[in-house]
Amino acid sequence: QVQLVESGGGTVQSGGSLRLSCAVSGYMYKTNCMAWFRQAPGKEREGVAAIASTDSTTYDDSVKGRFTISRDNAKNTVYLQMNSLKSEDSAMYYCAAGYLRSCILPNTGQLRASGYWGQGTQVTVSS
Repeated sequence: QVQLVESGGGTVQSGGSLRLSCAVSGYMYKTNCMAWFRQAPGKEREGVAAIASTDSTTYDDSVKGRFTISRDNAKNTVYLQMNSLKSEDSAMYYCAAGYLRSCILPNTGQLRASGYWGQGTQVTVSS
């Protein structure tokens, strides 16, 4: 059974940093894309960053230059390094995995129906 387990969330002051991890266990059939999403209270879940099996990455404009997605295949783990955090970054963060014809952030919405998902980790940025 596939499991995605996020960790690394917490409370940090504005301007601080956090690194989220998403550990994957189990066999995922035909996946070539992993992504981080976030959902704040009362808002829709939105894609933040995506990384393809080729290590190509794409980001939402709101996090470009501040967040970095990366992967360690040996550890079956995907990371999201978040720097210069702002209060508007506060949300539950989820990782997802699946197959997309093109693993770019605008396409990752398709993972909602067809991907594997973790349970989320809370990030709170205090001002």
